[in-house]
Amino acid sequence: MIVLGVATPFSHDPSAALLIDGSIAALCDEERLIREKHAMERLPVNAIRFCLRKAGIAPGDIDIVAYPWSLDAYNEKKWQFAKRTWRTRPAHAYKTLLRTRSRAEAKIDKLNRTLLASGIDPAKVKTEFVEHHMAHASSCYHLSDFKDAAILSVDGAGEFTSTLFAEGREGEIKKIKEIIYPDSLGLFYSTMTEYLGFQINDGEYKVMGMAPYGDAGRIDFSKVIKYDRYSYTIDDLYVCARRSKRYAPDKMFSRKMVEDWGPPRTGDGLASPYIDIAARTQRTLEDITLALTETYLGDVLRRNNGRLCFAGGCALNVKLNKRIIEHPLVKEFFVQPAAHDSGTSLGAATFAAYSAGEKIKPMEHVYYGPSYSDSEIKDVLDRFKIRYREPGDIKEEVSSLLADGKIVAWFQGAMEFGPRALGNRSILGNPSIKGTADEINARIKFRERWRPFCPSILSEFAGDIVTIGHPSPYMTFSFTVRDKWISRIPEVVHVDKSARPQFVEEAANPLFYSLLEAFHKKTGTPVLINTSLNRRGEPIVCSPEDAIHMFYNCGLEYMAIGSFLIQK
Repeated sequence: MIVLGVATPFSHDPSAALLIDGSIAALCDEERLIREKHAMERLPVNAIRFCLRKAGIAPGDIDIVAYPWSLDAYNEKKWQFAKRTWRTRPAHAYKTLLRTRSRAEAKIDKLNRTLLASGIDPAKVKTEFVEHHMAHASSCYHLSDFKDAAILSVDGAGEFTSTLFAEGREGEIKKIKEIIYPDSLGLFYSTMTEYLGFQINDGEYKVMGMAPYGDAGRIDFSKVIKYDRYSYTIDDLYVCARRSKRYAPDKMFSRKMVEDWGPPRTGDGLASPYIDIAARTQRTLEDITLALTETYLGDVLRRNNGRLCFAGGCALNVKLNKRIIEHPLVKEFFVQPAAHDSGTSLGAATFAAYSAGEKIKPMEHVYYGPSYSDSEIKDVLDRFKIRYREPGDIKEEVSSLLADGKIVAWFQGAMEFGPRALGNRSILGNPSIKGTADEINARIKFRERWRPFCPSILSEFAGDIVTIGHPSPYMTFSFTVRDKWISRIPEVVHVDKSARPQFVEEAANPLFYSLLEAFHKKTGTPVLINTSLNRRGEPIVCSPEDAIHMFYNCGLEYMAIGSFLIQK
């Protein structure tokens, strides 16, 4: 059976996923192909075409097209939204109830246009509409290797649901509790992201990185968000503000927030009260998520020996994941690496495939995107008249450069799916040489220095370097670095002594693993700085042309691209 998942073209991060007989065949984010970060409301036509081309199938071969959006769920939950907001936002509640049909028709029309533009006839293919949070839930549960598990999905909102607690048992997903928008931890965090001077859907990582510099105890959020172990309520006089109360028409935070805390942050510096507000924002997300998880999933975790699956945009918050994995009820924890909305194409596909009787194979890696042979890369290099060398052993050459303190772009194999560069579209550096991170920032990435860089670690050394021995193949967890390693790899240790590592297994990425091995033999350090191969504000590079364009428009000096080495 062939199932195509299409992440919706009326939101951010559209993507495509292709499953054949329950196994992942191809995955791709539209942003990588059109070079537009987040590809807001764009039809994922290029991603769909790539998936079909990679798998070698024709549009007519598709059995099911699955979308992570359900009109039935929208119609059901709009009444809960209206009930919640009727007293404070009656006009908005009333309009929401009235305009359901017109909005739904527009969305379905856009979905059909996406298929037609991809060469697929909507009238000749079975279509499945999967609830947004059920797609998130399926993406983490069905792709884990857990037979039974607790399931958590937390993001902004989908069909008015912002948070889902569920149980996976023998492949079936049973809902336990849903929380309805405007009470949304994801939108709360995004609103605070915007107030702190960053862009929604792009700057949440920066708030997380800023938080350890502040003191959460200096800020009181009791007016903004109230919670107990059963639920939480957000005051829209502050967060997700109704339009008449907003600080500006395009902002989610309110004038009231500015009156209480001062003007929104500007610039790239770290200063109070903004670092303290970041700290309180992060602490609030963690405390509420943990409290509600204990309430609604505690019994499930006790029954299934502590197995938990997590997806939704908030699942990319590695500080939250650190708190979760340290909880005594949690023993095994799987976070789907494309946990944000991009991953709902995959979740819709897995949900539809399972519902049709397919057995879903667990996710083993994320390298399902476009790849390029040495012959294709050489043609591009020659076309652009670029001087290059072809070393006998690219990993030995690059490991020597890294050991000498050089920074090297590393373009190899199939592109990763999801927001992390995991060894195929990466910028690499030596974590033991002080100043390397500053150099990457100043010459290449142009991002805030207080944001930490991540380490890629040979998996067999992970337990010696960080404090919790739990798999981390996708940079979805933060761990505390052991004291003896802090001074040895200072360029990847954050101010709170944490790191967000990738543990590299040979089976998942043999070439990157062998590069780390070669570097370890030369230096005694089984760790590399690994940051994504892109400039600030741009998607991660996809093609050789993308890589060359970036290389010659930043301060990189070396790039290993396939078997070839370029030096300026």
